Amino acid sequence: MEIFVLLLMVAAFSAWQLKSKNQARRMALLDGFLGRYQIEKRMENLIEAYLGALEEKDPERQTRLWAMLAVSEEQLCRQVRRFAEDFSAVDEADACVSKLPAFLPETDRFFPANTFDLRRALVVHAEGMERVAKNAQGRSPRDKAYTLSAELLLMQHTCHWYRHSRAAASAHMSARHQTPYQQLLASVDPQTRQAYLAVIGR
Repeated sequence: MEIFVLLLMVAAFSAWQLKSKNQARRMALLDGFLGRYQIEKRMENLIEAYLGALEEKDPERQTRLWAMLAVSEEQLCRQVRRFAEDFSAVDEADACVSKLPAFLPETDRFFPANTFDLRRALVVHAEGMERVAKNAQGRSPRDKAYTLSAELLLMQHTCHWYRHSRAAASAHMSARHQTPYQQLLASVDPQTRQAYLAVIGR
């Protein structure tokens, strides 16, 4: 019995080490690409500026704020597009993301059918943001801000999913932005949602 417990402890420790090593490698890889840009900072600034524009009572000033934010949206979309293009050079094995709720070491290697390709997901996010920012659908400034915010947060969720797990990404999104994963999916542009679900196989 003691030997069994000891073997179990050794196996658990080995799995923890493998998990930590795998996650550290993924974080270093993704953060190496993200570090070339200011996507997260620009994203936070844009969402904060949206809130300021929505609270503005003066219609003329609010109109000017929306016009200024359109420039920020374009700059952010351009950076996300370049980030997606850069990450497309990553090997397929390094771009695999496990679709299991929790992180288990080497599941991407042993169960490749249960993974999705981060490179494809990032292209979906970039295209979705550009589509919403161009606003061919004619959304009101408020609805456009709401939809683009959801697009940005869904990409952030995907990046956290790649670094850790789906469950960890969803918990982070709920804790930091008070936004459940399913609400993000319901709030993005319909074309984004359709393409995103196709990539992750749902």
